[in-house]
Amino acid sequence: MSQKCLDRRGRWRNKVVSFRISPEEDLELERAVRLSGLTKQEYITRRILCRDVIVQGNPRVYKALRNELNGVVEELKRLEPGMAAAPEMVEILRLMAELLTGMKEGSDHARR
Repeated sequence: MSQKCLDRRGRWRNKVVSFRISPEEDLELERAVRLSGLTKQEYITRRILCRDVIVQGNPRVYKALRNELNGVVEELKRLEPGMAAAPEMVEILRLMAELLTGMKEGSDHARR
């Protein structure tokens, strides 16, 4: 059994919530978590409770962004002319564009 722990507000996090997702949804979730720079628990908690996910630019986030962009470029190279990109790829491109726009505007964070 996992150990109880305190969150940043001094509350015990001793409740377990679990759910099933498809492998495709898991990939999408993992990408969003990597790009956020948060832990998976913190990312999911913020999204479920409709709180902003504020991405702080740091080396880990930049590396994740670079790696995801390289993966998207490779996928786009495989597409035949006239073929549409997969909806998952479009979503990750939208997320990366949003992050880059936030960084370009000179702010130290981007909201999701």
